[in-house]
Amino acid sequence: MSTPPQQPAQPADRPPQPGPPAQPPSVPPQPTAYPYPSPQSPPPVPQSAPPGPFQSPTMPSGPQPGNPYAQPPQYGPPPFPPAAGGSGAAGRAVLWAVVGAVVASAAWAAVVFLIGATAGAADLGGYAAPSDLCSRADYTSFKDEYSASDSSPTHSSLKDAALDESYCSASLKKSGSSYADAYLALQVDLHKKTDPGPEFTATWKNYDESHTGYDVGPVENIGDEAYLVTRDTTSGTSSGSRYATLAVRDGWVTYTMSYSAYLSSYDPDKDPPKIDEISDWLKTDTRNTLDRLKD
Repeated sequence: MSTPPQQPAQPADRPPQPGPPAQPPSVPPQPTAYPYPSPQSPPPVPQSAPPGPFQSPTMPSGPQPGNPYAQPPQYGPPPFPPAAGGSGAAGRAVLWAVVGAVVASAAWAAVVFLIGATAGAADLGGYAAPSDLCSRADYTSFKDEYSASDSSPTHSSLKDAALDESYCSASLKKSGSSYADAYLALQVDLHKKTDPGPEFTATWKNYDESHTGYDVGPVENIGDEAYLVTRDTTSGTSSGSRYATLAVRDGWVTYTMSYSAYLSSYDPDKDPPKIDEISDWLKTDTRNTLDRLKD
């Protein structure tokens, strides 16, 4: 019998043949324009042991030298930037914001202090605002011209922490008149919280600038300041009107007395009193009324 041919024996010093080749290493992440990792990318699974012959090697967990984009993955929103220090534009902006807040607080404190100081400095000079100014005021200078007194003059008053006010309106009638021939209006205001001086001056001293056709002049020796405002549109005709107001400020107290008459309500043979007469009556009665309001 013939014997089958023998396979040649492998040399004793030849190493054993390796198994199937290992998988190629995974490709490192490529650089992109987005500086943060995709939130859908799962974190790498840490390896506790070196890879076997059939395992693909894992990426190192720390930064890879020479590849600035291959950083360890991060999850969640990017970290906040560090707080601005005392230098640079951001630091200066924070500093000026703090300084501005301090200055604003100081200014507000000063305003509150001044308002509080002003609130307690009301100069009322002993005046009072009566509930019925018509019964306390004096307008007897008009009695010779208007002998028929008003039996029911209108009056009102106001009492408040900031202001006391009294008002009176009276009709003036000539003897035998069925209707009013002229009118008087009187008002006293006690300003208890704010000084009326600047606004009073601006209103009455410049009255002719905001009201066309009126004449304005200062009046001496009544209160701290006083102005007489007049207007006459009659011009010798049977129509038109005559108007006069005396406005007075004495400390934080203001008082006005106004007269108005219309020729249409007068007897054609009679004219209302002249502006000069009316002005003198207003001055006399205003002085007397201010004295009465101090009682």
